[in-house]
Formats: sequence, structure tokens, C-alpha cells
Amino acid sequence: MDDYVEVGAQALAPLLAAFDAAAETGHFTRAAERLGMPQSSLSRRIKTLEQTLGVGLFQPIGRGVALTPQGHELHERTRGLVRALDDAVRRVRTDADPDSGLVRFGFPLTLGPVSIPALLAQFHTRAPRIRLHLVQAHGEELADQVRTGRLDLAVMIPPPADLPTVALGRQRIELHVARGHPLAGRTRVDLAELAEETFIANPPSYQLRTLLDSWCAAAGFMPRVLFEITEFETVRALVALGLGVALLPAAEVSQPDLAVVRIDGERDREIGLVSGDHGSTLAVARLRDFLIARRVGISGG
Repeated sequence: MDDYVEVGAQALAPLLAAFDAAAETGHFTRAAERLGMPQSSLSRRIKTLEQTLGVGLFQPIGRGVALTPQGHELHERTRGLVRALDDAVRRVRTDADPDSGLVRFGFPLTLGPVSIPALLAQFHTRAPRIRLHLVQAHGEELADQVRTGRLDLAVMIPPPADLPTVALGRQRIELHVARGHPLAGRTRVDLAELAEETFIANPPSYQLRTLLDSWCAAAGFMPRVLFEITEFETVRALVALGLGVALLPAAEVSQPDLAVVRIDGERDREIGLVSGDHGSTLAVARLRDFLIARRVGISGG
């Protein structure tokens, strides 16, 4: 298969799987790792596909690869077919057995250190043969992967309106300041009191940044953001160093250099368990039911 050109659906299926993985990752090595094959085999499959079609599909860019115009067109036309085939094979293999199979599960950056891993450990003791492919990312990325079928389930904060969702609880957002900050000894604070503060926040594409901007605007000011960063633990570290304040959910691990102050008003956001519309195996349903039954362990209340 890897060493000569064949024509037909039977021959093209593994070639298109290699092409799709490389197109998604932009890197032959990572694509080979995703498919569990040597990079040399993946490279031969892509070369065979290019010879079959008579066009180049990739061009080198830095340490990775980028699609050619012909590659872009092929990817747009075949990406759904490859995923539909993957889903069909996966469902046929696992539908009949809720104790085995693969579940692709995503969760947000703010629930990583304790709550979600602890629940997954509990689930593993009950279903040790179910394999979990885990993705931790911010909201828009998780939503996109659920919509396109790359994830079966995802805990999202907040869940998008266009995907089936089961409410799990709410996540409170609070003011975080350094221990030496004048507000560190307070139990509550009005948001308007923060008008002169310097903020450390996520980029504007993050939902938590949208909340910060809208809440501050409602309080009569626009936040002065000194640092923008995607990683929540880095935000906390910068706050602990006295470089600014931040509105964040409570950390899941102890943060001795930070003080957390409750903000007046309703300052929380919904936690939801989101599923796609690509069908569901019994293994996916089993994890979904498990997480719903233990929603307090996710929401913290």
C-alpha cells in the first residue's frame, strides 16, 4: 500500500486519513503520532496520494508543512468524509459494549488541577476499559472541536447556545489581589472601587475577559489592562507579585500569596456539559451520565 499507487475508495481511505491528520496538525511527525504510525509510513501515504491525484498537497513551512491551494480544496471536500468514517467505525466497535471504547472529552483551563482529574480517576475505577482522549483548552476551541466531531463531550464555562447542554452548576468569579494589597483584608468589594486599579487579564477572545470588560463598563469605567495572557496560573503569579489585580474563579490549589475578595452582585457563570450532534456510543453515554450524577464535584456547590 505504501510503496505503490492504487486507485479506488479502498486504497484512498488510509491515504486520506494520513492527509487529514497532516492537514490538521501542520506537521508530519505530530500527524504520525496521532495515527500511531511511523512518520515514514505517513510520508509515503501522502506521497502516494499526491501521485494518485497528480498534484502537490503540502509545501514546507518552517519546521512544519502547509497546504497548497490544491491541498486546501481537497481538505475542505474530504475532512467531513474522514471524520464520518472514523465515527462510523468507532461506533460500530463500541456501541454494543458500554465498558469499552474511546471517549474524546474536553474541559476548561480553570478546572484542570483537581476537580476534573479527580472525577476522571473515579470514572476509571468503574470503567477501566474505556479509553479517554483528553483535551484541555479555552471555550471557543472546545466548542469548535465538539461541533466538528473531534470531541464527544466537553465541560464548558459557559456552554455555547447552539449545542446540547446539561447544566452542572455555576462558577463564581472573585477579585484576586496580592497579600500586601490594600484590599486584601476586605471580605467584599464593590466593582466601582477598582476603577483606578491595574488589571491582569486574558485576551479579548476569552469569555472571562468579556465579563471583565462588561462588568467594569456597567460600573462606570474601562479596566486598565497591563498584562494580557492566556494561562490562568500565570495571571495568578503576576497578581501575587503585585503587578495588578484580576477577576478569576477560585484556584483549585492553595495560593498562599494571593487574597481572594468577593465582589458585590451576581458574579458567576454557568458550567455546562456539552455534547455534539454526531451520535453517541454507549461509552460516551456512560461518561456523560457519570458526570451529570456528580455535578457537585465539578461546580463545587
